[in-house]
Amino acid sequence: MGWVILLAFAALVGGALWWFGRLPKGGLEYVVAALLLGIAGYAWQGHPDLPGSPVEPATPDIGGELAVTAERRAMMGEFNGAAQYIDTSEALIRNGSTANAVAIMRSATRKYPQNSDLWVGLGNALVEHGGGAINPAAQYAFQRAASLSPQHPAPPFFFGLALARSGQLDQAATIWRELLARTPPNASWRADLEKRIAQADAERGVAAP
Repeated sequence: MGWVILLAFAALVGGALWWFGRLPKGGLEYVVAALLLGIAGYAWQGHPDLPGSPVEPATPDIGGELAVTAERRAMMGEFNGAAQYIDTSEALIRNGSTANAVAIMRSATRKYPQNSDLWVGLGNALVEHGGGAINPAAQYAFQRAASLSPQHPAPPFFFGLALARSGQLDQAATIWRELLARTPPNASWRADLEKRIAQADAERGVAAP
């Protein structure tokens, strides 16, 4: 089946180039040669007859991932100026440009120093830049966010996440339990928070209350 698809695709590409590309005289030979070269390379290295073998994604650990965008948007919103800065920072982190992500968030907090969401974003970027380990600058960013918005769920949630990633599970669980105590039952992030507390307890060998 793989060979049929490959040949059909090659014919489609060649026909489209010939019909729409307005190839000069003799150009069609080059197109055919290029397509045949590609087919030869596929025949050499490709394995179209192997059966499919989907791989289940690995289960992320308690905090070793940046896949918390949904929680961040639920807590902070996604259609505001702060979200635009944080989205850009997270995109840079996913591409490995953690230094640029930190620079973006530092610039944002200098421009809007009273925005707690931006301080959380800075803390997250600093943790990622540090390879997942919390550092004094990141801790200051999270604490600054909490002082600006004491009832905001994002500062303690992400501070706890940073602590958990650094192996400080006792402190992370304590912070998360304090947050859970004041989280509304219908909050969209409550289930995730409860799951992370349970994971922290399991890793510490503590029985769930």
